[in-house]
Amino acid sequence: MKYEKLIFLLIAVLATFCIGMIGVAIGVHSWLIAILCIVAVFFLMGFGFTLRKKFREKREAR
Repeated sequence: MKYEKLIFLLIAVLATFCIGMIGVAIGVHSWLIAILCIVAVFFLMGFGFTLRKKFREKREAR
């Protein structure tokens, strides 16, 4: 598996874990953890999209 695909897999797994933790946090009435997980999901998704753009531009420059 390519290095880029491994990074994207890791980001996707972490984002999925955070989305699941939002449900768990709401279930145990821990709003602080829910808010932190929501922020983490936004950060991970944004980081993934910017990384994809960076890799695409690097590939097109070759």
